[in-house]
Amino acid sequence: MAVPKRKTSKSRRDKRRTHYKATAPTTAVCSNCGETCLPHNVCAKCGHYNGKKIFEVKK
Repeated sequence: MAVPKRKTSKSRRDKRRTHYKATAPTTAVCSNCGETCLPHNVCAKCGHYNGKKIFEVKK
């Protein structure tokens, strides 16, 4: 059975774990009003999706 010859330092251990990073959500620009919104979702500002009005937004 293999046994490590030396203790793994905290620096080396933490360098190995740095590849797990949180990523920011991707955003798209609404074709109607120009606001940023989630892709493949109805725009919360104007209520449009794919050039069609889906719902009326309360003002």
